[in-house]
Amino acid sequence: MLDKRFLDAPIAHRALHDVTDGRPENSRAAIEAAIAQGFGIEIDLQLSSDGVAMAFHDYQLQRLAEAKGAVRQHTAEVLGAIQLIGGDEGIPTFAEVLDLVAGRVPLLIEFKDQDGIMGPNVGTLEASAAHAVQDYDGPMAFMAFNPHSVAALRDLAPNVPRGLTTDPFHADGWPLLPKAVRTRLKSIPDYDAVGACFISHSVDDLHSPEVAALKARGAKVLCWTVTSIEQEQEARGFVDNVTFEGYVPKGR
Repeated sequence: MLDKRFLDAPIAHRALHDVTDGRPENSRAAIEAAIAQGFGIEIDLQLSSDGVAMAFHDYQLQRLAEAKGAVRQHTAEVLGAIQLIGGDEGIPTFAEVLDLVAGRVPLLIEFKDQDGIMGPNVGTLEASAAHAVQDYDGPMAFMAFNPHSVAALRDLAPNVPRGLTTDPFHADGWPLLPKAVRTRLKSIPDYDAVGACFISHSVDDLHSPEVAALKARGAKVLCWTVTSIEQEQEARGFVDNVTFEGYVPKGR
């Protein structure tokens, strides 16, 4: 069951990032800023070449860091020394994020697909993260677009609540994903099989009948990514909480 604290305060997407203030996405600075304002935190995980879960969103380094190439081509030590653009720190490991958050706010962890087309070639990233959280004391939850990833987490960390990151999976947003896979995932068919207790759905598709059906059954519904107060107000008619960026929600 998803800890009720995930529903008490908005969740900062990739932490409370703002490069104009020295806080890159998924950085320690952005995490500390979210904690200081009492927001929940969403972070992303990618895998290093030596099998360490790293807090980083993209598969390639260049948009967010002072380097090029794939994250998975570098060791955790090398990645930790690569400076994030707009900040003064390197890429943190997931273990470092856990030590920093230390249970102070809810932590929502998204596993980026390591298979490439949402298939079953996953497990190493999930195992690394599951090992890292063994002694963690605080509200956390796992989620992924790839249901195979969530199924692996069900087996590796059965006590951590898990959910599916969901989307209408339009071709323009997922150009590399086969049509058959997109069609299947759109209907959210794996919710029960992976033992999910929530979804985090695209804010642009909250009218989806699949979302409504799951909510009617008792699923908690989060959404990604709200970028304005007005959009938040509309989304809250459908969801239990929002994941936000680019503004500070009212009342915080």
